[in-house]
Amino acid sequence: MLNFSLSDEQKQLQDLARKFAKEEIIPKAAHHDKTGEYPREIAKKAWDLGLMNTHIPQDCGGLGLGVLEGCIITEELAYGCTGIATAMEANTLAAAPIIVAGNEEQKKKFLGRLTQEPLFAAYCVTEPGAGSDVSGIRTTAKKVGNEYVLNGSKMWITNGSVADWYFVLAYTDPTLKHKGMSGFVVPANTPGITVGKKEWNMGQRASDTRGISFDEVKVPEAYRLGKEGDGFKIAMSAFDHTRPAVSAGAVGLARRSMDEAIEYAKTRKTFGQPIASYQAISFMIADMAKDIEAARLLVHKAAWTIDQGERNTRWAAIGKAFAADMVMRVTTDAVQVFGGYGYSEEYPVEKLMRDAKIYQIYEGTSQIQRLIIAKEIFERS
Repeated sequence: MLNFSLSDEQKQLQDLARKFAKEEIIPKAAHHDKTGEYPREIAKKAWDLGLMNTHIPQDCGGLGLGVLEGCIITEELAYGCTGIATAMEANTLAAAPIIVAGNEEQKKKFLGRLTQEPLFAAYCVTEPGAGSDVSGIRTTAKKVGNEYVLNGSKMWITNGSVADWYFVLAYTDPTLKHKGMSGFVVPANTPGITVGKKEWNMGQRASDTRGISFDEVKVPEAYRLGKEGDGFKIAMSAFDHTRPAVSAGAVGLARRSMDEAIEYAKTRKTFGQPIASYQAISFMIADMAKDIEAARLLVHKAAWTIDQGERNTRWAAIGKAFAADMVMRVTTDAVQVFGGYGYSEEYPVEKLMRDAKIYQIYEGTSQIQRLIIAKEIFERS
């Protein structure tokens, strides 16, 4: 039997995250957008409340919550500011490969760190010449005795300068293409790692995005996840866990944009009446509402499916593609509702629209999601 209601525990998590966004994130979002300052203190408060690392297993000190609970929390935090939410959510992506493929020692060592104190981690896969085409990476890991020596450069790495450790994808055998990739956990204080300058992005500026270079970086064999050649599979499997939460962030951002548009439409008057009374405006907001609801249902289905232990690749891609394209439409229409004021930094919808674009790019572009969906249809149906 279908049931679309949340459990009492899920409602409590939702209320906690919603209250946190209202009291701690929204009042400071503009400051972090203008300065690019990393929201460390906000993240620490979220960590203290148990709003970070909820997916980490209980035997590693985490709450062991499901992907669905993570989506519920992320939607509320993203309502406040997706840049700040992304800074915290990056831990989920970095930890996912260890949850998927790590042994008990690796899980307790690296996941345990995140639960013992408010630390951050980063997922290092993208490179200057390899984004959607992961097989195009050039970073290598050469086996020397009981160690691997890493050489290469990563780009657009969220939490790049604040991470305690990185998940790094590198070639151990380039002749095998994607089957020759291996995944490693690399402590950030390892000699040979250079962190680049902070990228000043269009939106989500509170997020710390940087390039990371590895020059003769020695990594113990014990820090390799799975077997040699498992790296690509591990990296892609992680997305099945994290894409629903990222998509939930898009839902939260869209919901915030719609709420801002509704309030403005009720107070802004033309020809003696609120602009909400005109179909040209009210229909735009009606479209926002239906698209947000549809996106949330898709996101929750993707999350629920993997929480049931079932393969969710198709639903994760559908939810990501739909939510990413939806949030871009909704934020653009919110600016349109505000008219000239929407184009000004004086009102929040300008920032919300800038923050939205990245959802069509990171964790797999909207075009890549369509490739995945098509593959699922034609090769697995």
